[in-house]
Parts: sequence; structure tokens; C-alpha cells
Amino acid sequence: MRKHIVAGNWKMNKTFQEADELIDDIVTCLENDTPDADTLVIVCPPFPYLEMAGDYSDGSYFAVGAQNVSDQESGAYTGEVSAAMLESLEMEYCIVGHSERRAYYHETDEIIARKVNQLLAHGIRPIVCCGEVLQEREENRQFDVVKKQITDGLFHLSPEEFGKIVVAYEPVWAIGTGKTATPEQAQEMHAFIRGLIAEKYGKEVADETSILYGGSCKPSNAKELFSNPDVDGGLIGGASLKAEDFMGIVNAWKK
Repeated sequence: MRKHIVAGNWKMNKTFQEADELIDDIVTCLENDTPDADTLVIVCPPFPYLEMAGDYSDGSYFAVGAQNVSDQESGAYTGEVSAAMLESLEMEYCIVGHSERRAYYHETDEIIARKVNQLLAHGIRPIVCCGEVLQEREENRQFDVVKKQITDGLFHLSPEEFGKIVVAYEPVWAIGTGKTATPEQAQEMHAFIRGLIAEKYGKEVADETSILYGGSCKPSNAKELFSNPDVDGGLIGGASLKAEDFMGIVNAWKK
């Protein structure tokens, strides 16, 4: 049975001291209010805080993930961080292909595919993002856009390799804008993505794949979004920067 996942993407926020305090608050909340057994919590802080977050996660209720990785194994790539480096920090997850990386750093599906390969080679599970911008949705091209991103970024993998993938759907027009896709819009796209996976790898692999929603998910709307049969959790941005808000989303999975 596929996991329910709530992953917090801190993006480029928090000083070291603030990050330390936030992690401590999250751990305290998780200890006082344990999530359901089938709910996985992931925290993705900036690179400088990964080791600190990893120290907190020892024996506790959450996993730690990185926000990005290089598509190269090693070498003269100033400022980059390799999958081998993340593996040496015992990272379990890493976000790949976030809409901000695609928009601001011009990451293509081919680059994202190489990053996925690097992570899998080092035993790290990729959280692979896909999604359309406002113009693409207004032109009714959202399904074509997402299909290309999934096909070009992931469908070179074997069924066994794909079984390690977490997919995150980002309606880019709903990130940081205050807009949110309706539960019906979220379900429609998540079902479409699961259908693509089923066509390529079969129903069993598709049914085991966790597909997260990543578009302005908050404690106030999480339960309604998560009630959809193909929405398996959230990739959380702004609401992951406050322990109370983040836990409100985690607890949306509770019956």
C-alpha cells in the first residue's frame, strides 16, 4: 500500500539558529502527537542544515531530504552538490525538477532525468516535480505539459527503478499566489498522472506510486485535498516554515 507523505520544502529560508529551532519544534510536535503509521513526514531544509536535521531525525518520526542535486557525479562544478555527498550524509530523499528550478535555472526534462539517475545510483529516492504554468492551463495544455515532463524525465527507468520514485504535481499557477487548485482539479491531474504510469509500467506499479500535491496546501484545505483517492499527500512550501502549520497538514491524514 502506498504511503501518505507530507514533505516540507523550506526553500531558501531560515538562518541556522532559526532552522535549529524549527526542527526542534517539529520533533516536539511529532513526539507529542504521533502521525498515523502510514503517514511519512519528510523535512527538506537548505543544504547547510542537512547534517543538523539528520542528527534530529535519528530515532524520531521524520526523514530528511535535500532540495536539489547536481546531474554530475563529481568534478569541477563549483557550488554544486552531488548525490554521493548526499548519500554520505545518509539522505533518504531529494526533490528534483521543482518548478522554481525549471523556471529560474532553466532545468530541462533531460537534466532532471540525469539527476534522477544520479540519486537512484546512490540509493536516494527522488521526489520528482511536474506541473503547468497559468498560461498553459488557460490554453488547456496542462495534460500535454505534464505528460511530456513525466515521459521525458522518468520513463527511461525500469519498473524496479520507477518503484523508488515519488511524484509531486505542482500547479505552478497556485504556488505563492494564494490560489489553490480545487480538490477536483487536483484529483483530475493526479488520476491522469497515475494513468500515465499505469500505461507505461502497469497498474500495480501505478497503484504503489505516491503522488503528492504541491500548490498552496494549508491546514485549512489539506483534509479536503487529501480526501481525493489519487492525492497521497503534499509537498509543502510556506506552511512548512511554522511547526504548528506543518503539523496541521500532517494531522490532516488522521481519521
